[in-house]
Formats: sequence, structure tokens, C-alpha cells
Amino acid sequence: MTQSRLHAHIGTVRQLEILLAVYQQGSVTAAAEQLHLTQPTVSMQLKKLASAVDARLYDQVGRKLIFTEAGLAVVSTAREVLQSFDRLDMTLSQLKGMKAGTLKLAVVTTAKYFIPHLLGDFCKLYPEIDIDFKVGNRQQIIDRMETGEDDLYVFSHPPRDHALQTYNFLPNPLVAIAPEDHPLANVAAIPLETFAEEPFLMRENGSGTRHAIEQHMADREIKLNVRMTIESNEAIKHAVMSGLGVSILSSHTLSFGGRTGLAELNVQQLPITPTWYLVHLKSKSLSVVAQTFLDYVSDTGRDSLLEELNSQT
Repeated sequence: MTQSRLHAHIGTVRQLEILLAVYQQGSVTAAAEQLHLTQPTVSMQLKKLASAVDARLYDQVGRKLIFTEAGLAVVSTAREVLQSFDRLDMTLSQLKGMKAGTLKLAVVTTAKYFIPHLLGDFCKLYPEIDIDFKVGNRQQIIDRMETGEDDLYVFSHPPRDHALQTYNFLPNPLVAIAPEDHPLANVAAIPLETFAEEPFLMRENGSGTRHAIEQHMADREIKLNVRMTIESNEAIKHAVMSGLGVSILSSHTLSFGGRTGLAELNVQQLPITPTWYLVHLKSKSLSVVAQTFLDYVSDTGRDSLLEELNSQT
């Protein structure tokens, strides 16, 4: 049977790793920093890879890299090759009776406040497991999921148009906040309509928090008085403390990120109560390490995290 000989000249695994880093980072410079290589070394390896496949991999348009069809095909194969090595590494570790390998976890921005507390105890139990931890807004994490870059994802609003396996593991109450000296700070049972009249600081498009707020208000036919759009929970907190407006944030942002200078308002029809989910594509088999993490969350991790959250309130 005749077999393809493309693998004989497509380049080294390291070249595929470099190409994937450039694709994910969006620039040669950022990829070089991530891989601890010089920029000329990255450029040279990409040039060798392009020569090996006899195709242009990307075009430089201003500061932006636009990958060609051939380049995207090589990126897809590079991802599959590197994931195969990860699976082999974990399988060999399992055969040796070890829990070792890398857990690739991508979470939406608000989850960055509490997931590290979950990972801390997990890593103490399994010191041979490394963590590859990515943070982005909801849309950025959906984009990563669609290309299968990680083992597990954390959402409060998983996308409905994907075939997903979801695991409900934590409540995510979204609460109203204002400066601690705000006139509404000590008012009981504030009507939601009254709160909505205040200048409001909103998360950016693509944010899960924004998605939840907009859906909640639309269901009640209430329009917020949006004054500013801000891309960071921390920046929103400081803007609220500075008197620029009120907002709605996850209580976990306050529990682990601090609530000094802020008042949690008693607003009717709040908090909004979505749930945190661990998610993976049904089409992608879980690695041994990912399944180990899921089992840990179900057995003890979730309860330990809830206790820690409750102690912070």
C-alpha cells in the first residue's frame, strides 16, 4: 500500500509548535516571547516549514498576520500532531500508574478569580500534573473551544449552538454594586427600574456577564442607562469606586478580588443567578488528566471551593 511521504519533509515537530504559537498569538514577536526564542529564530523556522510544504503560510498585512488556506491546513495538522503527543504522554504515565501530564483549561474572565483556588488543592494532590491556564472573555473562549485547543472550559453561559457535555458545579450570583457612599447604599428593596436609571458601567461585547445582564433586563423590558463600556472587572470596580456609576458583577469578583470602597445594593429582582459549568466538546475524548480533574471537582473540589467562597462573604 502506497503511503503519503509528506511527513518526510513537512518539518520538525518544533516547527509545527512554532507555527501554532504564531497562529494563536497573532504575531511572530509574541510567539517568540511565549516560546523563549529569538524573533529571527522563529522567522527562520517558519521559512523552513513554508519551504518544506512548498506553500506560503501567511501574509503580513500591516501588523496583522493573515493565514493562507494552506497555512490554516498546516495549523490544523500541527494541532492534531501536538495533541497526539500530549495523549501519548498521558497514556504512558497512566500505564506507569502515575497521574501526570498537562491539564489545558480555558476560562471566561470572571472565573479567573476562583478557579486558581480550585487548582491549588488539585495540584497538591497531583504534583506531576502541569496546568496550561488561559483566560478570555466569553467569545474568545468559544473561539478556542471551536478549534479544540483545550481539554475543559469554564462558562456561566455555554453556547447553545454546539454539541457540548456540561457539568454544573457552582452558582454564579451577579450582584448590584455602587460606591459605598452612594445614596442607594443603605436603601432596602430598591426597585430595579430605579437602579436602571443610574449611570451604568457595562462589560464589553462578548462578555458572559454582559450576556447575562442584557438577557435579564430584556426579559423584564428594562433598559439600563449605560454610561461606559469597560473590558475588565477590576477596571469596573475602580470606576464604580470613583463615582462614575453603578454596575452588576459576579459576587466571586468581590469575594476574591476585594470589595473595599464598594456597597452591594439591595435591588429587587437581583441578583441574577446563572451557574458555572465545566464544559467540553462531545466530539473530543477527555484525556486521563482532564477526567481526573473532573472527578476531583465532583468529589471534593466543589464543596471546598463553596466553603471558601462562603467564608469570604
